Amino acid sequence: MQPRQADQRHYKSTLTMSDKTNTNLWGGRFKGETDPAFAEFNSSFGLDRRLFAVDVQASMAHCNGLKTAGVLTNSESDRIKSALQTILEHGQASAGYFDEQPAEDVHTFVEARLVEMIGDLGRKLHTGRSRNDQVATDLRLWLRGEIDKLAVALRNTQEALLDLAEGNRDAVIPGYTHLQRAQPILFAHWCLAYFEMLARDRERLADVRQRVNVLPLGAAALAGTSYPIDREAVARLLGFDETSRNSLDAVSDRDFCIEFTSAGSLVMLHLSRLSEDIILYSTAEFGFFELSDAVATGSSLMPQKKNPDSMELVRGKAGRVFGNLAALLAMMKGLPLAYNKDMQEDKEAIFDTVDTLNGSLAVTATVLRNIRINHERTLEAASHGYLNATELADYLVRKGMPFREAHETVGRIVVHAIEGSVELNEVPLDDLKSFSSLIDQDVFDSLSIERTLATKSQIGGTSPERVVEELALAKAQLQNRER
Repeated sequence: MQPRQADQRHYKSTLTMSDKTNTNLWGGRFKGETDPAFAEFNSSFGLDRRLFAVDVQASMAHCNGLKTAGVLTNSESDRIKSALQTILEHGQASAGYFDEQPAEDVHTFVEARLVEMIGDLGRKLHTGRSRNDQVATDLRLWLRGEIDKLAVALRNTQEALLDLAEGNRDAVIPGYTHLQRAQPILFAHWCLAYFEMLARDRERLADVRQRVNVLPLGAAALAGTSYPIDREAVARLLGFDETSRNSLDAVSDRDFCIEFTSAGSLVMLHLSRLSEDIILYSTAEFGFFELSDAVATGSSLMPQKKNPDSMELVRGKAGRVFGNLAALLAMMKGLPLAYNKDMQEDKEAIFDTVDTLNGSLAVTATVLRNIRINHERTLEAASHGYLNATELADYLVRKGMPFREAHETVGRIVVHAIEGSVELNEVPLDDLKSFSSLIDQDVFDSLSIERTLATKSQIGGTSPERVVEELALAKAQLQNRER
């Protein structure tokens, strides 16, 4: 979007005067010059310029609030909003726009550009607000939008899991506990486990969004504003659900940042676990998965290598988000009311968390769409290693044996099978009968992998019938239907 021509000409005519403009918002109290090294250390513009668009958006809403409060006339309000729109368009049209003039932060930058365009009228805009409530509003506006984008990214990753499950609905893999083969499960059941984790992540982020969507603007520096600004009207204009109820809390609250990063940490924890499974199952030792060339890399030395770098990076990046959570907690733990400059450090943690989540979710979804399942290898692994031992114990229970006795009996049968280097369904019937007279010919049907899967038919189980049902429910959930 290009700036309007008239405004652009005015902008160019005033830009040459910028060297005469004091870009600080706080200089009146000070006689001496700021130390250059401290000024650089104090500046956040290199980072918080990401808030540029929402800062302009919030400034327009505040302008409306000042108009209804009688601080600005209709004409003044229109001129300010027109200039702000031009500033927004310049920023959106050229990234170099932000490097044309130095600024302490994004708020200083926008106000300085406004004064350049419309003169002293631009200085009226900051009436009744402080950078304290301004930055809190900007950060909440920005984060609200990013949460909405992350919900879409999570949904895309869930869809990739469902597509992978649907394309391999009949695949059987070993289920593990302690990384030891435990019981056979459907591969689709494995996919649905991660689907459920991401579903909870979406719920958590939606819950966080409710507490993010509270307007701090109007709290001013810490005590509230002296002007009759209709804060609820400003909140409605900006799409906030409610206004903050305490001015001290409003400018010093970063709970929403911590809560968001906590929810983001759980997203990364789940993606890291998924990554670990994919990495393990792609090894030659497992051989369950093969990643396509699109999401794997090679070795600079060993020509035969095909490395799951995509998933290793996701697994590694989880630590960044965990670290951001720890940093925010440490930053806030000893701060007195109300605002303190320590809180400027919130943005780097939040921005990095958002970037890491978006990148990791996108790569994970791509990997899931680039996996080939080795059905023969997974079935072989699920069929060996006495994974049907629990089924044999359940068989004895159904015949009337107490479970503890059945567990011990099957344990002895497993030892016998190991010594004979055979699977349980390969042990001769007479040998089985020597352990319990309850065992009969029908035991072999109970020990089949089909039967082992089919019996797990209760809600949450891995039976084919139940998994098909859960896949349908998962699809409905993504379409916002009741589960």
